[in-house]
Amino acid sequence: MSRTVLAVDDSPSVRCMVAMTLREAGYRVIEATDGREGLEKALSEPVDAIITDQNMPNLDGLGFIRAFREHPESKGKPIIFLSTDSADTLKQQAREAGAMGWMVKPFTQPQLLAVIKKVLG
Repeated sequence: MSRTVLAVDDSPSVRCMVAMTLREAGYRVIEATDGREGLEKALSEPVDAIITDQNMPNLDGLGFIRAFREHPESKGKPIIFLSTDSADTLKQQAREAGAMGWMVKPFTQPQLLAVIKKVLG
C-alpha cells in the first residue's frame, strides 16, 4: 500500500511539481491550496506526511502546523516546512510549531524525495 502525502501550497506550479515527483515515486498525493483547506483535508483523510508552504492566504504554514498539532490525528505525522525564507528564526518557529523537516524553495526533485524518504523511514 502506498503512503499518502498532503501537499499544501498556494502556488499551482509548486503543488504540481511536488505531486508529480511524489506520484512518480509511488506515493499517493492529496493537494490543498492553502492552510485552511490543508487542515480540513489533514483531519478528514488519513495522511502519512505533510509538506506545507509558509506564505499562503487564509492560513499560513505556521498557523496550519499549530492548528493541526492541536488534534490527536497529528500524532506521529511528519510535517515538512517549505519556504523561500531560510532565516534561522523562521526555522525555529517551524520546529516549535511541530515541523520535523525544512526545505528551501526552489528545491530539486531528488531533494524532495530524499526528505520524504527520510521522514517516512
